Amino acid sequence: MSIEIPDKLYFKIGEVSKLACVAPHVLRYWESEFKEIQPKRANSNQRLFRREDVNIVLLIKSLLHEQGYTLIGAKKFLADKNKKVSFKKEVSTPNCLGTIKEELLAVKKMLNGDT
Repeated sequence: MSIEIPDKLYFKIGEVSKLACVAPHVLRYWESEFKEIQPKRANSNQRLFRREDVNIVLLIKSLLHEQGYTLIGAKKFLADKNKKVSFKKEVSTPNCLGTIKEELLAVKKMLNGDT
């Protein structure tokens, strides 16, 4: 099930609550438990969630409510996911392209019957 997120920069807690189908107090609790959710605060101290925050909220809801993760398990899942993302950023593009080229040449040799 894919939830369509409106094309906006910021969402109020009530809007995120409706998108995720969870109560606002649940979002406030998740905000205290998951460091990945960091809504900005307006001058009126209202929470303003970015699109990225909404995506993380939807992922957390899926992990907890649909996939049966515990809070600790969901935190570990997100931490592992963040490690993979930071590792991918560290990999240099020219090095990746060289590896891809070598693998493609090996496949070409196999298809031509060269061993």
